[in-house]
Amino acid sequence: MIFDVTVEVSLRAGVADPQGSTIERSLPTLGFPGVSGVRVGKSIRFEIDAPDEATARAEVEDLCRRFLTNPVIEDSEIRMAALEDAR
Repeated sequence: MIFDVTVEVSLRAGVADPQGSTIERSLPTLGFPGVSGVRVGKSIRFEIDAPDEATARAEVEDLCRRFLTNPVIEDSEIRMAALEDAR
């Protein structure tokens, strides 16, 4: 089966986010005074071929721990959906 995967990576609570702070400080001068709590993260999208969803999820979790995130300072959220296997 082919699974469409989205991994949302964000800094853990309490970890400084200098990009988010810079954006937040700039927004009032750009006409957006009511925005606060800005945090910057990343979104990673890909497809994975696995026999079932449990196997695919386990592989993606391992990929996150070993390569896609820094587990010391980042958290990840995984979303998966089975695709029609047109291949």
